[in-house]
Amino acid sequence: MQRSVTPSALADAVWPAVPSGALVLVPVGSTEQHGPHLPLDTDTVVAYAVARRTAAALTTEPYAPPLVAPALAYGASGEHADFPGTVSIGHVALRAVIVELTRSLSLWAGRTVFVNGHGGNTATLDTAVAQLRSEGHDVGWTGCGIPGGDAHAGRAETSLMLHLDPGRVRLDAVVAGDPRPLAALLPELVSRGVRAVSPCGVLGDPAGASAEAGRRALDAMVSATVRRIGAWNSDARGRLTDPDPLTKPVGR
Repeated sequence: MQRSVTPSALADAVWPAVPSGALVLVPVGSTEQHGPHLPLDTDTVVAYAVARRTAAALTTEPYAPPLVAPALAYGASGEHADFPGTVSIGHVALRAVIVELTRSLSLWAGRTVFVNGHGGNTATLDTAVAQLRSEGHDVGWTGCGIPGGDAHAGRAETSLMLHLDPGRVRLDAVVAGDPRPLAALLPELVSRGVRAVSPCGVLGDPAGASAEAGRRALDAMVSATVRRIGAWNSDARGRLTDPDPLTKPVGR
């Protein structure tokens, strides 16, 4: 028999109410420049929203009751270091935080999922989660990517923030940046950083962004995250993958 429960924020809980064996979602974001029009915590806002809404969709056994941990607001953002306001802890520190968080959560949680909102954290999550799985922890991670979206602070992220927190989007400051796809930009970004490629910090063009497009993008990210957690398929790095249509979802 399934029982419906309400997902809750771990930060709001008292210890006697924290269930043993819970599924815990940990949003991972960043504090970094997002052009002249989006706030520094954009990646964190998006990751938390995806985690929260995913938890709300996983309110029946074997996932109930899901918990959403406080977001990690600092990540590996060295490519944005030339912009004031960016705060990066780098790959070594981020990896240590992910590893120690999971080891601590595993003392009472049944399964941990990191929900990542910043592409610069990807390599660190790959290595950290692979290590944790080799230690026997039930952990995985998934990203908040938007298929076909632009690279950074463009139409996709601007649309998401217009949906999630429109009062913090400075539409009068919107400018276009380098429109090339991320694959073409990546070598320069790695060697020279974002500011050398786009002085305004935007990689893409926010023109045409809308709250409705942001809502659709968020719905798609949440649906993908729910599917991946339900299937619990992953690659060797612990990245959760879309389910095989011939297999059934598995529990813990």
